[in-house]
Amino acid sequence: MTAPVLPPGPLVGLAAVVALLETLDRVAGLGQRGWVVGLVCGVALAALLSRGLTRASRRTLGPADRVTLARAVLVCGVAGLTADAALSAGSPVVLLVALSSVALTLDAVDGAVARRTGTVSALGARFDMETDAFLILVLSLHVSRDLGSWVLAIGLARYALLLVAVAARWAPWLREQVAPRRWRKVVAAYQGIVLTVATADALPPAVAGAAVGAGLVLLLVSFGTEVVALRQQSAVARRHLTTGYAVPPGPLDDAVPQAAP
Repeated sequence: MTAPVLPPGPLVGLAAVVALLETLDRVAGLGQRGWVVGLVCGVALAALLSRGLTRASRRTLGPADRVTLARAVLVCGVAGLTADAALSAGSPVVLLVALSSVALTLDAVDGAVARRTGTVSALGARFDMETDAFLILVLSLHVSRDLGSWVLAIGLARYALLLVAVAARWAPWLREQVAPRRWRKVVAAYQGIVLTVATADALPPAVAGAAVGAGLVLLLVSFGTEVVALRQQSAVARRHLTTGYAVPPGPLDDAVPQAAP
């Protein structure tokens, strides 16, 4: 029996992660912890992306997916730098900010590419969203060292919502999706930007804390309103079900997560 072969896209992504880690090692002397974390992230990226392609009955990545893959590779490098014990030195912090900035910039590219090429897909939207979420988690981990552990709430919010949705068998409506809203996308983008600025020490500690704190408040509002919208959507669906009408699902957006991760 022939063993299944990974799709080419995830393999290219894993190879790119290894190449990036090697470059970071040469430039900044990436430590053993950074290598381990970066490689684990690369393997997880390849495995999860392969699983997503398989579930979508696809073997190849679309044009926008390749942009998102490039972002995901950069995020693996950010994770490696964050985990590295030598992060207190100036050079790795500069590299971390540089990689994060490029990843955030590309976040505005993949959605535009998907729409222009007519390749918007559920897989692309989910890939984009999870890449954003992981970058924010890694940045919040780094910033929490200076501003306090409360910053981790920003990075963990997305995963807490996922756990609630998985565990809440009594509320399957939490697993549904709501139509994207522009202001939620702005909130999602704000998290990555403000955490990158805080990582760069570009603001006084008090100002950085206030800016990051404002992001947490906005995030809570975003998630809260999304839960309310999901609940209302579920109620409408039940009413239509009893009357024999179907409710179409909300549209997917390949550019930015529907809610802040």
